[in-house]
Amino acid sequence: MPEPFVVEIWGQPAGIVLKEGNAFRFHAYARPFFQLDGAQFSTPGQAKLAAARLQPPQPPRESPRAE
Repeated sequence: MPEPFVVEIWGQPAGIVLKEGNAFRFHAYARPFFQLDGAQFSTPGQAKLAAARLQPPQPPRESPRAE
């Protein structure tokens, strides 16, 4: 049985991808990735790209200045 491919976006778990026949099926772990749950992709990389489009990078927070 093929190993699952864990998908992380910006260091946060998004879901896993499992090989099913000639495709890879995405199983979502958290929001906003639930809309991809059950979707099939040609490669695990395509699944990761689709998930990344749902969670754009967050701008870094500014730390308070010590005065």
